[in-house]
Amino acid sequence: MYHFNFTPVFENLDLLLYGAWLTIRLSFAAMLLGLIVSVLGAAARTSHSKVLHAIVGAYVEIIRNTPFLVQIFFLYFGLPAIGISLDPNVAALIALVINVGAYGTEITRAGIESVPHGQIEAGRALGLGPIQIFRYVILKPALRNVYPAMTSQFIYLMLTSSVVSTISANDLASVGADLNAKTFASFEIYLVVTALYLVLSLLFSGLFKLVQNAIFNYPASR
Repeated sequence: MYHFNFTPVFENLDLLLYGAWLTIRLSFAAMLLGLIVSVLGAAARTSHSKVLHAIVGAYVEIIRNTPFLVQIFFLYFGLPAIGISLDPNVAALIALVINVGAYGTEITRAGIESVPHGQIEAGRALGLGPIQIFRYVILKPALRNVYPAMTSQFIYLMLTSSVVSTISANDLASVGADLNAKTFASFEIYLVVTALYLVLSLLFSGLFKLVQNAIFNYPASR
């Protein structure tokens, strides 16, 4: 019979909570920067520039058709071969932003293409320039349409961030692995780590719901 022993967990609970905080920081930064990359990428994908369309299209296809683990290994272990060395946390952040940006670009592009063309024509009739039309007429309705899909991608990003522990980046999974190596309380440590990731997912879901109610809670016909 297995005897549960949560003493190592309680003795190191502060480290696990700190690891959860590091995961929140890393995920939030990746979400914010990834959203910017997604919007810029979607704008390029829907522009009339064939060069921008081709460049962003290649970026999206490369990232979406290669494993995230390989991408982060390339940044952290591959780039030093050409003289570019990155801190583990920096490499982790860049890898997460690049990854979520590729998926977010396609999600945001779908939102932009869902905006009725009549609204764009109305903006032109009012004398708005291309940038003004994109900012005031297209962007907010597009983000409103794809908000659920985008937030799901962001939560998946937060869970995927556990992979960055493979390059010794500071996050919850990395702290859990260190404690497991020191205490050998594998079942108890990873049970608590799993619970913390679940709590983080629920917290992010609640936060995204508040943002939706604050920014996008208006009639679609308005």
